[in-house]
Amino acid sequence: MTSVMRSLIAVIVNGLAVCSAVAQQPPPLAPSDDAGYEIQDDVLIKTHDGATLSATVVRKKGVTQPLPALLTLDIYTDTAVFRSRGKDAADHGYVGVTADTRGKRLSPDEIVPYEHEAADTYDVIDWIAHQPWSNGQVGMRGGSYSGFTAWAATKRLHPALKTIAVSAAAIPGVGLPMSNNVFLSANYGWPFYVTDNKYLDNKVYNDTARWSRLPDAWFASGRPYREIDQVDGTPNPVLQRWLQHPAYDNYWQSMVPYRDDFAHVNIPVLTITGYYDDGQISALAYLKQHYEYNSSANHYLVIGPYDHFGTHRETKSEVLRGYRIDPVAQFSTPELIYGWMDYVLKGSAKPTLLGDRINYEVMGANVWRHVPSMHQMGAGAETFYITSSRNGDRYRLASRKPRAAFIEQTVDLANRSDQHNNHSYPSPIIEDRLDGVTELVFAGEPLKTPRVVSGSFTGELVVTINKKDFDAGVTVLEQLPDGRLFHLASWLGRASFAADPSLRKLLTPRKVERIRFETSVVSRQISKGSRLLVLLDVNKNSIAQVNYGTGKDVSDESLSDAGEPLHVRWHTDGFVKIPFDR
Repeated sequence: MTSVMRSLIAVIVNGLAVCSAVAQQPPPLAPSDDAGYEIQDDVLIKTHDGATLSATVVRKKGVTQPLPALLTLDIYTDTAVFRSRGKDAADHGYVGVTADTRGKRLSPDEIVPYEHEAADTYDVIDWIAHQPWSNGQVGMRGGSYSGFTAWAATKRLHPALKTIAVSAAAIPGVGLPMSNNVFLSANYGWPFYVTDNKYLDNKVYNDTARWSRLPDAWFASGRPYREIDQVDGTPNPVLQRWLQHPAYDNYWQSMVPYRDDFAHVNIPVLTITGYYDDGQISALAYLKQHYEYNSSANHYLVIGPYDHFGTHRETKSEVLRGYRIDPVAQFSTPELIYGWMDYVLKGSAKPTLLGDRINYEVMGANVWRHVPSMHQMGAGAETFYITSSRNGDRYRLASRKPRAAFIEQTVDLANRSDQHNNHSYPSPIIEDRLDGVTELVFAGEPLKTPRVVSGSFTGELVVTINKKDFDAGVTVLEQLPDGRLFHLASWLGRASFAADPSLRKLLTPRKVERIRFETSVVSRQISKGSRLLVLLDVNKNSIAQVNYGTGKDVSDESLSDAGEPLHVRWHTDGFVKIPFDR
């Protein structure tokens, strides 16, 4: 197993890195510190369909005037965290409310992640708005899952909800449990963690040996992905529910705003995410759709060199996966969110970090840039083509379209002795060299001057294959003048869903097909003398489904469907747009 595969396994072993990180909260206070607060941790809220939610409400003693409320709807039930979170909100001049999602803590109902939050948030906000301590204004905040619940609340917008501020907000069906329609095993154990009991099943979720062993055991078995829980030995009904929806269909679309729904999201929004946040694809999908479907969207973005946990934290990791972040990249997410809430709900000055709608830190330059739209990131983009011209074990990237040709790659999907797309996950961010290279590597010329890249690397893969489908990966690296490699961005996707994640369109064997891709977003000052490397590969590894290309639901394919090896012709009119800043 390669070092990157081990890093991907670590995502599973370390638990919450992809979807289930609990936003960092102030440390729980000692019981004696409760004296200055009115704390109700046994509140019950009825929903319109007869379910019951429990909630914790914290107010400052002696405050008699109605106040705005800060609400979090959270699946990670932890009474100490909820009380501490509420006290912190009260100290900042709010009523702190944390509601458990349906089925958790005091709720007698079934726990079903994601499916009820859009309706339940409306009912909780309505309950808050009718309390004597409420001034009729509610702001929602949260990270990861509770960032999702804040967005779910905008599916049907309650008049009392005045703003949301979220970090690494998830979209079910987009960033997890699948990425671009490819199911990932990093979320496999999460349903046990949140549904085994009314609180959290830490014992099961911290069984690192189990989660480390499972992906390789399933991969080696050659069994269908739908049977991964049989390999594990414990039924996983939540996963099986998800696997019934390989397209981004009505099941997923009903959980959060989708397309035209964003036209009605007319409240201010703050999104925080990171270049190395596993949930970035979701966080930015909200923002992009909001601006696409709402011409008057008031949506601010803060993005920098942070991972999933870092997006939530008061203090960012000084060294992230081997990369020392710039000093200017440090800021406190909780304080930025309080500053945002004060700005929207109390009329205070806007936080200074929010210089424009899009605020991004340029790694290596130690500066923040502020632009009015995502389109202004990488506004000086340049197109480069893959070529069949070799330079040692690499191919050249060319600024001019080359003559028609192709590079042929053969991948035996039945072979379990190797894994492909080994360098897609950015851990570590800086590597001395690439081990176990299965990718086709395309290298640009050394840069004559330093240049900044900001945004996504976009483009088209032009391919001919002998099957009806395949999964592909694109990874972009900076090769520094000293030879070290800096991970910039990546994409993993299913060819048959590349044009529309809600509708599968199978490829025609031996016909030229065009597959669009868009990597994660990054901003980095590229050094003089550095080269940009683009890695292309078929995705075949233990971390995700194996797409055998039969055209069946990939969850039902097994080793017996592998048939002849996959032959891919990567045509030289395939290209990547490098998002250089102007």
